[in-house]
Amino acid sequence: MNIYVGNLSYQMTEEELKATFAPYGAVKSAKIVVDRENNNRSKGFGFVEMESQSEGNAAIEQLNGKEIGGRELRVNEARPREPREFRGSRY
Repeated sequence: MNIYVGNLSYQMTEEELKATFAPYGAVKSAKIVVDRENNNRSKGFGFVEMESQSEGNAAIEQLNGKEIGGRELRVNEARPREPREFRGSRY
């Protein structure tokens, strides 16, 4: 199950994100989205992939709204990415 995690502390690492979800089940991956144009600074959100749907649901239920690093997490099932609209040439 793929989970969206929003409102992350900008100092949180991917290891800390993984450790936050580990008590609820097997974490396949944890990725924090970074801004490549701004010194690889965290954008304040990321994704966690859990081994099973039931583990993911348990993590969502327990962590959504929980304060970690001074910020209240927003945790829910990730939706498929919307296709981006082509806006013409970059050149």
